[in-house]
Order: sequence, then C-alpha cells, then structure tokens
Amino acid sequence: MNSLRLPILTIAALLLGACASKPTTDYDTQFDFNSLKRFTLQRPANIGDPLSTERIDSAIVDSLTQRGYSQVAEQSQFMVTYGFKVVDKPKSSGLSIGLGTGSWGSSGGVGVGTSVGVPLGSDSAKMQIIQIDIVDSASNKLIWRGSDKFDYDDGGEKKAKETRETVNKILSQFPPKAQ
Repeated sequence: MNSLRLPILTIAALLLGACASKPTTDYDTQFDFNSLKRFTLQRPANIGDPLSTERIDSAIVDSLTQRGYSQVAEQSQFMVTYGFKVVDKPKSSGLSIGLGTGSWGSSGGVGVGTSVGVPLGSDSAKMQIIQIDIVDSASNKLIWRGSDKFDYDDGGEKKAKETRETVNKILSQFPPKAQ
C-alpha cells in the first residue's frame, strides 16, 4: 500500500503548484537587451482607475531602478508602458476529483471519486490583469512584453501589496535570460 502513497502525494503537489501564478513573457530574440540602461515611463491614455495607475507607476519605477536602470525624461533607450484591466474572477466549477487508498481487514484497494459542490464566496471577487510592454526608443518597436494577474476581493492595502508584487514578478523576467 505504501507504494501508492508516493504517486498520490506527487500528483497532489503538482496540482497545488499549478495554482500559483507565473508571468507570461515574449520578446524580440534578435534584440540586444544588454545595451539598455535608461527608460521613460508612459502612462496609459485613458485612466479609469487612478489608484491602480499610481500603484503600477510606482512599482515599475521602483522595480527597474532597484535593478540599475535609470528613469530619464529625455534620451531614453527604452519606454515602458502598460495596460491593466479588472475582470470578474471566474467561479470555481465546484467539481473535484479525488484519489485514495485504503484497506479493510486483509484486503486493500484504490478508489477514485468525484464530488460536485456549490462554490462558496461572494460575487464581488475580482481579478486584475497587468501587461507591461518595453519599447525600443530608437525604432519605436515592441521588444518585450510580460503579463500576470492576481485575485482580490477588496481594494486598499491588500490590493496595493498584490499590485506591487505582481509588477515585480513580471519585471523579474526582464531582460530575458539567455536560453
């Protein structure tokens, strides 16, 4: 029976790890990212959420300057722009699949079961998606893009913290590492 526990624990660990958010990125494979040192920040044109805009602005500047990039008003080598949107968080289907082992007397067995439940929680749960673009100033072409998301129920301190952490996670992928 113990030989079945290891695969079941491995599957459970993989399923839990799959729930963690990881930024997605794409970039121009021909661009020399090592030459970049100075940037300007460009806000989105239509700001519908000034609190989130201020938080994202601050997080981008802090993240890049802490890693040695300089924010400048003129003669930047790259521009950083971004977009974000808030959407309703998808509801859980309430469907779950379980695996288990057990024994009764001298007999053992493996079981697979399903259950359907009613999703709990409020209808107000939201998800914020942030996309950050890096544009080469000389050619005005997109050279890097990263995005990620986070869930929240209310704004305030928790949302501010999640915004900062999400921007840091996205920019931790910039510049792209050599493959």
